[in-house]
Amino acid sequence: MNSPILQLLVLAGIAVFLILRLRSVLGSREGFEKPPAPKGQGQPAPARRDFEVIDGGPDHDIIDHVPENSESAKALAEMKRVEPAFSVSEFLSGARGAYEWILMGFERGEMEELRPFLETDVYESFAAVVEQREQQGLTIEAEFVGVREMSLNEATFDPDTRKAELTVRFVGELTSVVKNAEGEVIEGSATAVKRQKDIWTFAREMGSDDPNWLLVATDE
Repeated sequence: MNSPILQLLVLAGIAVFLILRLRSVLGSREGFEKPPAPKGQGQPAPARRDFEVIDGGPDHDIIDHVPENSESAKALAEMKRVEPAFSVSEFLSGARGAYEWILMGFERGEMEELRPFLETDVYESFAAVVEQREQQGLTIEAEFVGVREMSLNEATFDPDTRKAELTVRFVGELTSVVKNAEGEVIEGSATAVKRQKDIWTFAREMGSDDPNWLLVATDE
């Protein structure tokens, strides 16, 4: 075989070998990357993420707690319009804690601590019961177990005064023992858990600097 032809074949073989080695080390770009298209040509718009909030869509912070398009839902929407930072879920979380704190404070007769968070009529009603217990020489030993159920029953909003009222239904669980002046148990049990149902209404002026909600009404 002619020497130049032989040399050409050898070089060609080396080139093929090097190409195969490079492909095995670096891999092929085909199927993974596409060459960049010229700007403005053939580039689709960025895909919309599934978790983006759709403008004008339902507010789940509202409809997760009251029926959509109900009067309560409209009232909550107005509250958010006046005070954009307001959150129904956060309010209910705070209401859960307030229920335990106020209920236990009442059971233990700690009325002065509760005064700033109770509307005048509610405070006077609670205080009258506590005073009657003291006059009879009764004491209550209570332990809060937890909130078994809680739901937002109603929401109202007065656009003129910006007063918001939220009515919440609670089903609490606690143990309660009533003792007379001699320390004898006359009612309840330290081990038996009882359920207590309450419907409380909290009120506040939306948009005000005071973040506290007042307990303005109680019912069962």
